[in-house]
Amino acid sequence: MASQYHTIIIGSGAAGLSCALELVKKNIPPESILIITENLGGGTSFDAGSDKQTYYKLSIAGDSSDSPIAMAHTLFDGGAMHGDIALIEATCSTQAFMNLVSLGVPFPHDEFGTFVGYKTDNDPLQRGTSAGPLTSHLMGTHLLREVQARGIKILDHHYIMQIVKDSQGRAQGIIAVDKEEIANIPVLTQAKLETHLHTFQADFIVLATGGPSGMYGNSVYPLSQWGATSLAILAGAKLQNLTESQYGMASLKFRWNVSGTYQQVLPRYISVDPEQDPLDTKTECVEFLRDYFPSNTKLLTATFLKGYQWPFNAERIENYGSSLIDMAVHMETVIRKRRVYLDFRQNPATFTWEQLEGEAKSYLDHSGGIQARPIERLHHMNPKAIDLYQRHGIDLWKEPLEIGVCAQHCNGGITGDIWWQTSIPHLFAIGEVNGTHGVHRPGGSALNAGQVGALRAAEKIAFGLWNQLPEGNERLFTLESSKKKLIETLSHSIKTDSPQDSQISQQLQEIQSRMMQAGAYIRNNKEIDSILIHVKKELTNFFSHISILSGEQLLTSWKLYDALVTQFTFLTAYQDYLTRGGGSRGSFVVVGDKNSEDTFIPHPKLEQYSIKKNNHDFKTKIQEISMNQEEGKKWTFQINWVERRPLISPQGWFETVWKKYNEKKIF
Repeated sequence: MASQYHTIIIGSGAAGLSCALELVKKNIPPESILIITENLGGGTSFDAGSDKQTYYKLSIAGDSSDSPIAMAHTLFDGGAMHGDIALIEATCSTQAFMNLVSLGVPFPHDEFGTFVGYKTDNDPLQRGTSAGPLTSHLMGTHLLREVQARGIKILDHHYIMQIVKDSQGRAQGIIAVDKEEIANIPVLTQAKLETHLHTFQADFIVLATGGPSGMYGNSVYPLSQWGATSLAILAGAKLQNLTESQYGMASLKFRWNVSGTYQQVLPRYISVDPEQDPLDTKTECVEFLRDYFPSNTKLLTATFLKGYQWPFNAERIENYGSSLIDMAVHMETVIRKRRVYLDFRQNPATFTWEQLEGEAKSYLDHSGGIQARPIERLHHMNPKAIDLYQRHGIDLWKEPLEIGVCAQHCNGGITGDIWWQTSIPHLFAIGEVNGTHGVHRPGGSALNAGQVGALRAAEKIAFGLWNQLPEGNERLFTLESSKKKLIETLSHSIKTDSPQDSQISQQLQEIQSRMMQAGAYIRNNKEIDSILIHVKKELTNFFSHISILSGEQLLTSWKLYDALVTQFTFLTAYQDYLTRGGGSRGSFVVVGDKNSEDTFIPHPKLEQYSIKKNNHDFKTKIQEISMNQEEGKKWTFQINWVERRPLISPQGWFETVWKKYNEKKIF
């Protein structure tokens, strides 16, 4: 018999936890809410950050000139973002921020109570704030403490395998397995699947599972984050802007963005032969960036700017821009197969203070960062940045830091309306899994979007004028019927002979490798076409070809399936964009025909990359994609391009708004 709840929240990051609290504030009984999660205290919220992880909000400091409309314009002007969503994220940012402050998240303010800010990437004003390198972790910790104090049930160590819809196409429940239970089954049978697949029924489901990290090889997503975007894909939900993700340089041994102060203290970049130890005095450490920049001044300026222009940006390669560094790192690591390090122990060769100019010189002077070596400057300006790596066994005083260009954030995702409800009624998507962002987004806006999405979803769930749902028995029958079909599908994979775990691991590595090859920051349509043919074949035959003996192998196989479904959907979206003439934009470059008029070579050292210019016709459009649910159309998609909704400036009359609000007509 299925457990029954008012609302089930899948995921226990900052967005999911916040949504649960907002529901309770709006008089939804805490005992009727379930948070179900794979790894409580894991995921991007708890395990990711940067030198001073940014939270983005409306500026509320001093006499700075800002407004919800001004902030909405910044979000909207990044391209491919709906105007009403931009306005909501701006308007609700102060409420969401103050919710966190009231819970005790230590955002800094001065003696007058002013929450000061700073400039972050893709933003003209000082809307950024931070509680340190672990801002999202602090958010999650304080939110979790309050969730537990409110008596909201959390079901940990559960893996969700399917979202179930009722006969009207509304989300009505989930099928999940207890990871600890299933992992202890040495030989899986159909009967044991019947016992260990659990069903949960709910009036509303909120998907808060973070970004799709499982399909990437080089990734700054924490190891505890996998994602579950395939749940929405397989349920037939509409997704948008899947072409838009963020990539940037991060450390590899311990996954962390090397942004902000890590770049602003001007470390040297070195590469070594993959078999050599950079600490060995006999190893030749090559400062390869010197081949890409005409002078130390240009090199140092680009390095400094990389601090707050951290994401790889297709528009910042030419003219010795900061993203030329990412391309140079790519050439060393991917093409030349060398290993690249940030070395804080020494300055770049022939470094002198006289070589600094403009913003870099002014910033370091004002910050007192004029010490002799990068590590000393980092210790003066941000000692926590050193402590962070020290806690993970990396001593920046004594050793260089290995880095690569990694997947970091998905700007696209599941399509939601102005209440974050998906195209499937009663199913909401909040946090990174929701695709509110467009091509460019200000640094830290993802944390704001997650909190605003939590507010909006909770309001709609609590106050919406919903149609009456079917009787409980009818809904439970649908859940049990879906469970039976899932067991039938999985039974094709259960084999009596012992499969090799290494085969599953190898398949996953292949998925992740080809995503980095063709579906990351460098994209080539011919490669994508070839990979898609292969992936479709793998998906079509997945359950007949995969071998599952134990319960543990069921879990790893399903994660493999998730990565494969997600990759297939994303690459299909990429293929459509490129086929329609889309060019380089945001955080990726498109490799085109070198003889074409719409391509260019951005630097003499990058001759093998004829980069296709941005096609600005796409800036005002949003790609929507959904998997066909009809019989006979499996593994095909509906793809549409829609004009983004405009940004408006509502001028509501107080009495009118008050009346509509009290009558719940706005919901």
